[in-house]
Amino acid sequence: MSAGKFDAQRFFLKDTIRKRINFLQTAQSRGLAAPPLQKPCPPDISRVDLPDGAQALARLAKMPVGKAIAGRESLREYSADPLDLEELSALLWATQGVRQVLSPDTALRSVPSAGARHSFETYLVVNRVSGLTSGLYRYLPFDGKLAQLKIDPQIGRKAALASFGQGLLAAAAVAFFWTALPTRMEWRYDLAAHKVIAIDAGHVGQNLYLACEALGAGCCAVAAYDQDACDTLLDVNGNEEFTIYLAAVGRRR
Repeated sequence: MSAGKFDAQRFFLKDTIRKRINFLQTAQSRGLAAPPLQKPCPPDISRVDLPDGAQALARLAKMPVGKAIAGRESLREYSADPLDLEELSALLWATQGVRQVLSPDTALRSVPSAGARHSFETYLVVNRVSGLTSGLYRYLPFDGKLAQLKIDPQIGRKAALASFGQGLLAAAAVAFFWTALPTRMEWRYDLAAHKVIAIDAGHVGQNLYLACEALGAGCCAVAAYDQDACDTLLDVNGNEEFTIYLAAVGRRR
């Protein structure tokens, strides 16, 4: 390899997206308002009150974090027993719960996020959760509620079809669908947002695994899905908001 080619490759590796962005020209630097910390929910949508998720997780956890890390595994087969609402609330808090609101632009949650931007919304395909009718819901972490978007006894089957026929999403008690709203992250990081959104998704998934393990439940993250079909299932437009990650959750057999 010639010295010229070697220098060109080194330059390419060093010339990252982040280095090419003028951070003085981001929406935040230009004084534009930040996107809402939570996607607005129409007032006519039914809401379900959730138990305090932090307290539920502390009360229901059956093991210390070290044991949960050691025992964590992907579980693809579940019993027919439902989860209860307190367990679901604990899992929601573990993955996207709000710990503290610092300002209209910034909130600290139960998972790390670049610049505390937290670009995700959590949708639930509920098959078997005590106190909830089967259907599609969205977590409202700043309100401590679930928005009931659609009642549908076939929602689990539809979720499986939207993920290339993966039946574990229909067999699970509940399936988590996370969407990304990239403008939340782009407001601060412009094009560099897309890398950290993907990193943030991993934080959320790992917290779900560990919380499930601590509660004696099982979890399996899913990254193989039909993008258009999942976006249609959740009724998001695939541009300003799109599906980014899935996970099935249920009781162990």
